[in-house]
Amino acid sequence: MHALTRIALAVSLLGAATLAQAKPLVVCTEASPEGFDIAQYTAATTADASAETLFDRLVDFKPGTTDIEPGLAERWDVSEDGMTYTFHLRKGVKFQTTDYFKPTREFNADDVMWSFMRQYDAKHTWHDKAQHGFPYFEAMGLQNLIKSIDKVDDYTIRFVLNRPEAPFLRDMAMGFASIYSAEYAAQLEKAGQFDQLNFKPVGTGPFIFSRYTKDAQVRFKANPEYFEGKPPADGLVLAITLDSNVRLQRVRAGECQVGVYPKPDDIPAIRKDPNLKLAEGEALLIAYVAMNTEHKPLNDVRIRQALNLAFDKNAYIKALFGEGNAVPAVNPYPSTLLGYNRDIQDWPYDPEKARALLKEAGMEKGLKLTVFTRSGGGPTNPNPALGAQMLQADLAKVGVQLDIRNLEWGELIRRAKQGEHDLLFFGWAGDNGDPDNFLTPNLSCDAAKSGENSARWCNKEFNALLDKARTSQDENERAELYKQAQVIFHNDAPWIPLAYPKLFNVMRSNVEGYHLSPLANNNFATTYAK
Repeated sequence: MHALTRIALAVSLLGAATLAQAKPLVVCTEASPEGFDIAQYTAATTADASAETLFDRLVDFKPGTTDIEPGLAERWDVSEDGMTYTFHLRKGVKFQTTDYFKPTREFNADDVMWSFMRQYDAKHTWHDKAQHGFPYFEAMGLQNLIKSIDKVDDYTIRFVLNRPEAPFLRDMAMGFASIYSAEYAAQLEKAGQFDQLNFKPVGTGPFIFSRYTKDAQVRFKANPEYFEGKPPADGLVLAITLDSNVRLQRVRAGECQVGVYPKPDDIPAIRKDPNLKLAEGEALLIAYVAMNTEHKPLNDVRIRQALNLAFDKNAYIKALFGEGNAVPAVNPYPSTLLGYNRDIQDWPYDPEKARALLKEAGMEKGLKLTVFTRSGGGPTNPNPALGAQMLQADLAKVGVQLDIRNLEWGELIRRAKQGEHDLLFFGWAGDNGDPDNFLTPNLSCDAAKSGENSARWCNKEFNALLDKARTSQDENERAELYKQAQVIFHNDAPWIPLAYPKLFNVMRSNVEGYHLSPLANNNFATTYAK
């Protein structure tokens, strides 16, 4: 039903749009993709330009939800002990034909094996060819979770785990689990062109990569052989536009049909403009400031607690998000997810107590810290410069001198992963609707080793609770374990949790077929302008 439903939708949209839509859909995006081999990256911008356009996964999220539905696997079986997952693959799926690759066969189990084994097997020819590693796979500890990956036959793949893993099926719908062409990889390997996987991508997805002009645009053609139906738009252009004001201007001028993440204070005017409309909703988002616990004196919990007490979070939220567009963050994931601990009280704004803690930690004469923030605004940080200045001003009141470093998004991620920052304005968009996706990639010990945990925080007790929660098949038990983990997080204070923002995208009034995802990813396979 999944494929047939999507095809029927695409066909009906295409019928409505064929005469009017002669041009590609143009979307003003907020940053450049880091590359197109999504297994190497975690940024949402990169996922939108790769996982959501070029690739598919064994399972998908139903558009606009966190519900799982079939993807490249038409069905699957899970053993009673929760340790064996058998995926039955869809037949007749074609890889994209480009000017640099002409497939000679359809998608099959060999492609699934290649896509996962290069991440899983350290001896795989392609394992060390990924310049940036496999951050999701590593941060989530999948190399220790998975016991084996086996090709049962040409259209059946079996994953055997070392222990039950409650979010495993949802994990398989995430971008890092995208399926690549093993035939294309063999062609690149034979030519010694391993790096081309990241720059000349090939998948089974709704759009075919055309070209990328760095920091300007990414162009895609509609895939006429997409197994869920050709997209109704004639193609897709991601027009990279760092400034949210400019993105909105370009949508108003008709240069872009969609603009991602308008500033919250522009929302009232957008609502009143008859030529525009909003996609809006609750999202699995958190904004936070990570404190690098490997840097002295941030390795002292008293310092971290003091910084939480010194920042006027409510003033920050009002200034950056406006009325009703975000709520204060207390815990490391939003309240809509399993096990959110409502008993934990947020750090109050208390400069006097912050000064007392700094004095107790031997910092009564003050200290100097550096904060990294991004140059362009996004949903978790709509006005990076203002936010950093507010933090700087508040910390100055308690004797902390803050040096602000404003960095381009890709450079920010690279330097943060290397641990160069003291403080880091950052955010996270949930990938699968499970609490583990917020906790393990961002706060686990494995993630601290890989650099994805930007607080570089490794708490063994916290980690043990995450491990136990992942293995439990009992939702009530998982919820209780997550509540305990959040108490540890709060007391140890590796972050200043900032906000749970709402999600907004602006578009021309004639745009149809777009589904706002609570996961904050953007898929335009069914979107078109009338």
